[in-house]
Amino acid sequence: MEFEVNGARRTVDVDDDPAAVEVVRDRLGLTGTKLVCAGGVCGACTIQVDGEPRVSCLTPAARLAGRSVTTVEGLAGHPVARAFAAEDALQCGYCTPGFIVGAAAFCERWRAEHGTTPPGREQIAEALAGHLCRCGAYEGIYRAVAAACAGDHDTAPAGPTGTTGRETTAAAAARAEAPEKTDGSARYTTDLHPEGLLEGVIIRSPHAHAHVRSLEAGDLPLVPLLPPDGIVRYVGQPVAAVAAPDRAAARAAAARVVVDYEVLPAALDVRRARTGEGPLVYEDKAARKRAPGSGETPQLIPARWRGNLRGPSAMSKRPAAAVRRIREARTNTPERVVEGVFTTAAQTHTPLEPHACLAHWAEGTLHIQVSTQSVKRVAELAAERFGVPVERVVARAVHVGGGFGCKMGLTSDVVAAVELARLHGAPVRVVLDRDEELTDGGYRPGTRIRLAMAADADGDLSALAMDADNDGGISVGGSVAALARFMYGKAPRRLRDFDTVTHQPPGAPFRGPGGPTMCWALEQAVDEMAHRLGQDPIALRRRWDGNPKRHALYDWAAALPVWTSRPGRGGTGRYRRGVGVAAANWLYFLDPVTEVELTVEDGAVVARCAVQDMGTGSRTVLRRAVAEALGLPETRVRAEIGHSDTVHGPTSGGSRTTPSLVPAAADAAARLREALGGSDVAARLDAAHGVRVTGRRPRDRHGYVTPFTLGGFAIGRGFTGSVQVAEVEVDTRLGRIRPLRVWSGIAAGRIHQDRLARSQCEGAVVQGIGYALYEERRADPVTGRVLTENLEDYRIPGIGDTPEITVHFHQEGFEHVPGGGVGLGEIATLPTAACLANAVHDATGWRPYDMPIRPDRLLEGMGT
Repeated sequence: MEFEVNGARRTVDVDDDPAAVEVVRDRLGLTGTKLVCAGGVCGACTIQVDGEPRVSCLTPAARLAGRSVTTVEGLAGHPVARAFAAEDALQCGYCTPGFIVGAAAFCERWRAEHGTTPPGREQIAEALAGHLCRCGAYEGIYRAVAAACAGDHDTAPAGPTGTTGRETTAAAAARAEAPEKTDGSARYTTDLHPEGLLEGVIIRSPHAHAHVRSLEAGDLPLVPLLPPDGIVRYVGQPVAAVAAPDRAAARAAAARVVVDYEVLPAALDVRRARTGEGPLVYEDKAARKRAPGSGETPQLIPARWRGNLRGPSAMSKRPAAAVRRIREARTNTPERVVEGVFTTAAQTHTPLEPHACLAHWAEGTLHIQVSTQSVKRVAELAAERFGVPVERVVARAVHVGGGFGCKMGLTSDVVAAVELARLHGAPVRVVLDRDEELTDGGYRPGTRIRLAMAADADGDLSALAMDADNDGGISVGGSVAALARFMYGKAPRRLRDFDTVTHQPPGAPFRGPGGPTMCWALEQAVDEMAHRLGQDPIALRRRWDGNPKRHALYDWAAALPVWTSRPGRGGTGRYRRGVGVAAANWLYFLDPVTEVELTVEDGAVVARCAVQDMGTGSRTVLRRAVAEALGLPETRVRAEIGHSDTVHGPTSGGSRTTPSLVPAAADAAARLREALGGSDVAARLDAAHGVRVTGRRPRDRHGYVTPFTLGGFAIGRGFTGSVQVAEVEVDTRLGRIRPLRVWSGIAAGRIHQDRLARSQCEGAVVQGIGYALYEERRADPVTGRVLTENLEDYRIPGIGDTPEITVHFHQEGFEHVPGGGVGLGEIATLPTAACLANAVHDATGWRPYDMPIRPDRLLEGMGT
């Protein structure tokens, strides 16, 4: 078949009837086109065929014969591509090429019909309705498309004399790697294809609970992936892995493997498991010790087991007093008692780049290219697992297509790829399909929360009790109730967390583990108490909350016109508007042993650190921190990250990256300035080739809460804060909820990179909207198979679901931290779901206790 691609004639063999995405990516090497959903849902694989956008995963390659095809590589320098870079319309960048291809076609049509009149949000949302961004960078995408249509990026920005187009684009971009992510040249793990590559496939259990008696593969090389006891405990658990020259051959090989299962009874009903009924998930203490953790802390709080129920683990304050006060208030002042049972569905991470690893062994050294949030930690764990010195393991994570908490540690894709590479003596790549990602890629556990809250005669918080049952499949370590210890003063409270284990895949840390879930219950209860007491919900929170950083945010929120002019609870008519508020706090985490190495090379400063960038902007933060500290233009600083064999860098988890990286960069810059012997660094660089220094993160003033570092993890002093206000419109006939606007106030100290920080906070709100309204991981109650295994059945927010988002930063309160600022990626999503729930209550008078707030639940709750 002959066709034109980006202006060049190409000929390919399509006798095996491949999809267009396979031809474009694998046979032509145009890897800017991404395969994500394989179902035409996400838009990441969009190409233009004769100028019209098409999803290449559903387009037969034969349909391209004689046609003109344009991929993102053919749009380098297009006004839309420049706008995406300049307006920061991206985070991890994995969806970006598809958005640009679709937006470029829209822009050209729009300009032909409307000139340079910019389109509105509705027109842009309609044009890009077939595209998904899991990072939630939609606000930047709106800005970029509108600016491109208005002609703001018709010409390239002027750069210094002698710079290339790429360098000029980079200088104008909001983040360092934007040029690569917008022209399709950024290479993710899924894009790498070295000579002699084999594709690995994981064989997974079809049973929720079984003993694997044997694996029969004949002469087929096979790697077992079973736990030591040979027991599989969920549908989709890895059993073994095989490899072949291509994915189709690997799947065929996997189908030839015979697994002899002794099928065992499975615990699939979480309600029965809570009562101690049903078969055990873990038969003994040794098996329980191997249970994976669903939380973020390195160590689990000890708790006892009773059958399939673990707990309670408690973070209480005077629990007996709390229980007594609530009991007395029920009898004497029931109007000042708020009680309820709140539930949340499991929320799946599903980053658009799935879990992926490419491994090969060379002269006793293990090389792994991996999509991870912890490149340094992966190398350390791999050395331990595969029995090699840590200096003989080199991990790379140059570009990472999202993570949100599920890509930390030695995941099954890494283990399978490494073992297969050792077995075959060749490079092996293992990439999870979307159904594997949605089944076994991680999720925020579902919960059932029993809450009781009492106020005293003065309207102050008298007592709080919260029991949280965490449903994380075979995983344990849920910490939902525990987080309620840190909000609203020192009133007595009984806070207990339980884990109910079932034969379901394990949960994993997800952006603020436990936090959005806890807020869902607590912040609705506070809102209800304000109504019971006849008080303004912001004023009550301000009175109960002693944190001065959040006081500033309460003052800001209370002054918003949408708050001061809100009409009141429970409107009339089909469409009703409501306004809600919610607050949150979050611990300040850091990696106190972070280092940054600076080397002068050919008149420029190269900053190196074993950190990774999964869309949060750590590469840009590092480069700009060094440039600012040295007084250099950014063009003279280059950041090299994602390599484990450089100086120690933090894991991208727990909002610890920026507060670890920036102080270390500043220390390194001070050392380099001293090594160069003066203040005018720029004038000395050309003669300083080879000068190298290493900076370390200075200790916080007054130290840390944790007395020692555990795995590069410490808790700093002080809490970040967030106060959010949301306006929604509720269609009471169809049960649909449309978020209109969200105001997000964040108190995390100094903001080091304003544009990137705003993008993180906007994306956090979008993910919170998904948690509140759409996302619900579901499994077959009989077989245990995950039913929401594609991006049609598992719904994440699209651009049309995105309200207008305003972010406000309060930049005081962390002066004891070097650099003055801490992380904000997690605190920014904690109150969103509860805030929307309170807005729905304000609009309808109905309180949503179960999340997501589905249309059927809303209509049933309103009695319509």
